[in-house]
Amino acid sequence: MGLFDRIGRVVRANLNDLVSKAEDPEKVLEQAVIDMQEDLVQLRQAVARTIAEQKRTEQRLAQDAAEAKKWEERAKLALSKGDENLAREALTRKKSFSESAAVYQTQLDQQKGTVENLRRNLVALEGKISEAKTKKNMLQARAKAAKANEELQKTLGGIDTSGAMGAFERMENKVLEMEATSQAVGELGGFGIDQQFAQLESSSGVEDELALLKAQMSGGTLPPAPEVPQLQASPADAPKVQDSVIDAELDDLRRKLNDL
Repeated sequence: MGLFDRIGRVVRANLNDLVSKAEDPEKVLEQAVIDMQEDLVQLRQAVARTIAEQKRTEQRLAQDAAEAKKWEERAKLALSKGDENLAREALTRKKSFSESAAVYQTQLDQQKGTVENLRRNLVALEGKISEAKTKKNMLQARAKAAKANEELQKTLGGIDTSGAMGAFERMENKVLEMEATSQAVGELGGFGIDQQFAQLESSSGVEDELALLKAQMSGGTLPPAPEVPQLQASPADAPKVQDSVIDAELDDLRRKLNDL
């Protein structure tokens, strides 16, 4: 392969690439429909010209056929008058017009075929143009949607949402913290009032019991002690048994005070 062939191929490849990149689907489709409509106009003009030629051929054919018939009648007239030379000249003229009419007839048959073919092509081209317009509108709509989606993706790709999402997370944590603090304050407020009354009630009960116990020890009677198993003891051991019972009650009272 020669150097110039390689250079030519590279140039064509680069030009094709540039053209492909420069092609806008919307503009290309619009231009394609315009080109097809121009072809339709030219085809209609060709059909019109062919039909006009056909009409002229039909007129010439009719004229030559009429002339041939006229000279045939004249030949008959000359023969009836006994003038063969004149009849021969009339038949010569008839033959010339008949041959011309035959040529026009052949030309007319060809023109009729051409006109019929052009009309079929015209109808087909009109159908293709109608279909192309429908496809053009659909493809242009799809191209616009694709461009809009591409622009949207570029916009979304250029937006940094990490900072905004971080702000949302910080504010969410702050709101949760505020809610927890508010709940804790409410619970502490309610706890203070209730517990103060509960402590007052509990303290008053202990104080009353302590005062009663002091009164009993100072000269009154002690409250009835819990039942304990009665032991068989001799009269000499009775004071010891009573002391052990009192010691047990005191120990039980100390434990209760320690539990408070």
